Amino acid sequence: MKKLTSIIVLTMSVVATDVVYAQSTQKTKQQNPYTLVYNGAITKNEKGKVNIHPVKYKLNGIEIAANIYTPANYDATKKYPTVAVAHPNGGIKEQTAGLYAQRLAEAGYITIVADAAYQGASGGEPRHTDKPASRIEDIRGMADFITQYAGVDANRLGVLGICGGGGYTLKAAQSDKRFKAVATLSMFNSGEVRRNGFQNSQLNTIQERLKQASDARAQQVAGGKIIYAGLASVTDEEIAKTTTDLYREGFEYYYRSHAHPNSTFLYTMSSLLDLMTWDASTNMDLVNQPLLMITGSKADTKYMTDEAFPKATNAKSKELFLIDGATHIETYWKSEYVSQAVNKLLNFYQKNL
Repeated sequence: MKKLTSIIVLTMSVVATDVVYAQSTQKTKQQNPYTLVYNGAITKNEKGKVNIHPVKYKLNGIEIAANIYTPANYDATKKYPTVAVAHPNGGIKEQTAGLYAQRLAEAGYITIVADAAYQGASGGEPRHTDKPASRIEDIRGMADFITQYAGVDANRLGVLGICGGGGYTLKAAQSDKRFKAVATLSMFNSGEVRRNGFQNSQLNTIQERLKQASDARAQQVAGGKIIYAGLASVTDEEIAKTTTDLYREGFEYYYRSHAHPNSTFLYTMSSLLDLMTWDASTNMDLVNQPLLMITGSKADTKYMTDEAFPKATNAKSKELFLIDGATHIETYWKSEYVSQAVNKLLNFYQKNL
């Protein structure tokens, strides 16, 4: 088995240990016309209920695939508070980001969740390019598109970033003041982990991995084969032997209980040139909007939220909310933890949008 610390998977989500729940989710995936894989997902648009609207738009010449959720009895002539949701790294709009977007829409918000450029159903070559500047631009692009959508109140636009999307959301909000309220869930600092390894497990190989990324870029621009890092698949035995909750539960979530063909942990090795020199927690003093950061009390990624939160010295208001007993991945799907997070988010957005 490969060393998991050498993979440095960017986002992770959670393992559905409840067999009935897992079977229900698999059934939803097989039957859902929008290929949504979360429990309770919309299966058809009905009058008087939350509706889903698949859309496509161009961002810097790349076609972006997104889903917009509108609240029950949506009236295009009215104005609604709106939230853009940034998905985890390796994740897509049909997974946990879609779940939170739908739950917020059920509470009266217009929401948008888009696949990152080069990933999911969005365009862009080479596939699985994973660079911070692009992910941050994806979040700005959601703001560009949704603020022109009928019924959206551009003055009441919030943002929610989940896992790796949370780190990129912090960066986007530092400069983009269209976002009036900023929230993260299980924030994952992609740059720090790519550079130092998960829980600082790869400090001794930083220069070696930078050399590998440099060589990969040289080969790529010379027209050679694109080198990928990450995992394309994982065996049950490898999952069982994984010691960290993040990776073990993440493998279960992405490869088993909530698997989707557009979701992958692969990323171009050359992306590390950008990832390893980037950090989500720098310049946090530029965040002057209200800030809410949510993490599970048992999440082995909690240290990343703990590092970033105190640095937001100029936030209009800020709160760190712990979901008692939750691991990182369990905040993606487990109903009791999702409900706690959604209730906290609603309180936050209602107060600040």
